[in-house]
Amino acid sequence: MPSNADRSEDVFQCQQCGDCCRGYGGTYVTDADIVAIARYLDISRQRLVSRYCAASGKRLLLAQGENGYCAFWKNGLCGIHPVKPRMCREWPYLKSVLVDVENWWAMASCCPGMRTDVPREAVLACVRASRNKAAEE
Repeated sequence: MPSNADRSEDVFQCQQCGDCCRGYGGTYVTDADIVAIARYLDISRQRLVSRYCAASGKRLLLAQGENGYCAFWKNGLCGIHPVKPRMCREWPYLKSVLVDVENWWAMASCCPGMRTDVPREAVLACVRASRNKAAEE
């Protein structure tokens, strides 16, 4: 890969290891995420929240299993992949990286697909570009 990364693929290539589905503060879900997941699983919103979510202050997180992985991580696959939460779809191009670029290196400590040998400016440019592209879709 080029050292002067200028595309999102230059700073991140998913290794499909599932490490992003494990712990590390949890996966926040929006109301839209909850509705989509409940519809996909054909259960009520209330059942989804009571069975698969945990409160974190005033926000909801997807619950984790005893193994530390998301409650929907089964046999090495995401059980809700077609409707996975926004936070999962955006990984690792999260808004928190734009707030503090050092978050990239903190996240990379648990994600083998994230490059750490690129300049901060390149990381920021790739995160911005990826987020802009996602907003257009």
